[in-house]
Amino acid sequence: MVDPTRGVLYPARLPEFHRLPAPVEAAELVAWFWIPEWDIDPGRSSRQEIVAYPALNLVVDAETVTLSGASTRASHRDLRGNGWAVGALLRPAAVAALSDDPSSLVDGERVLVTASVAALRDAVVEAMATGDGHRERAVAVFSRWLAERVGQVDAPARQANALMDVLMGDDAALTPEEAATRLAVSVRTLQRMTHRHVGLSPAAMIRRRRLQEAAQRVRDEPGLDLASIAAELGYADHAHLTRDFRAVLGIAPRAYRTVAGD
Repeated sequence: MVDPTRGVLYPARLPEFHRLPAPVEAAELVAWFWIPEWDIDPGRSSRQEIVAYPALNLVVDAETVTLSGASTRASHRDLRGNGWAVGALLRPAAVAALSDDPSSLVDGERVLVTASVAALRDAVVEAMATGDGHRERAVAVFSRWLAERVGQVDAPARQANALMDVLMGDDAALTPEEAATRLAVSVRTLQRMTHRHVGLSPAAMIRRRRLQEAAQRVRDEPGLDLASIAAELGYADHAHLTRDFRAVLGIAPRAYRTVAGD
């Protein structure tokens, strides 16, 4: 599992936050589970800013179950009072059971309202209220529900998971052409697969992963110059990295390094 703060722009501002691996029964369906818990003083708020992974998330809180689409921009959420959420970063094999058109959810979300989903929410709420080990119990009931919802994972779904690994995993491809070669498919087939399972193009997914990793390295490796980061992540040059930062995050890399390090 990647660094738990990747995608989070200002980790020092986080409330209690955990990333848990998927249990065996959900390993082909969920990259990891993420659980924030917060208790903010009355009259105050905590703004959490993220550059989300290019994937769908199924999120349970005390009141709703929400399916969130892949995002193309930075986003934020202002936390107030006390609360929690249990989110599953979905692997492509899980998507078809929850949405037949992921592209319609890009930069958006949909509240799911069915008897089955209500049962999931109630089970997670009960698990989160049970003291020590509550996060692990919540993940366990979430995983069982998702495994039952998806059913048997077939060969095309596993190929879609391999696609995500090639585009987003360790030693990820730097271009759609490289990804297609690794998967032994055409670039056009690759495009159809990402559209069907994520709703974004392969190039958009690569850009998001690069920006996530760039932000993490700019923040966490203050001694590393920006030109080296740009070169290692496949940017054409330092200026290209800066343009990406400004376009998505609204801030230049040097300024972000200063602010994030405070």
